[in-house]
Amino acid sequence: MKDQPRTSSPTQDLRAYLLGSWTVDRSLWDRASGTRGALTGVVRYSETPDGGLLLREDGTMTWPTHSGPAFREYLLRPSDSAAAMDVYFPDGKPFHRMSFGSHANEDRHWCDPDDYKVNYLWGGQDAFSYAWDVHGPAKDLLLESQLRREQ
Repeated sequence: MKDQPRTSSPTQDLRAYLLGSWTVDRSLWDRASGTRGALTGVVRYSETPDGGLLLREDGTMTWPTHSGPAFREYLLRPSDSAAAMDVYFPDGKPFHRMSFGSHANEDRHWCDPDDYKVNYLWGGQDAFSYAWDVHGPAKDLLLESQLRREQ
């Protein structure tokens, strides 16, 4: 994962903050075509033996090419700061860094030929959001997710 400056974060232990279940509401917008969609569901962050977290998202997606069940998984591993975690694809390939620290809450991922930029926003002890801004020859997407801790 790329080096990012250590900065103050509203949560000093990101792993502990994320652990558990969250509801997710995501808006999907293809800016090129004007197409809009949505995903609603649950995101579970569970412990892994190596001190990281498994992110499992299950939901229902509405999009012109798919309406119905959707899921995804990522692995989050400790980084050089407890206020950040490195996110990996299930096959172990690096994806990006997650943090709520100022100047550390943004990251990007190049997936040739597309550029993915993410921005995380801390919304309090029981809420956070993030947005993916995706650009490429065939992509112009904005994906905005709101998460709330399940009570």
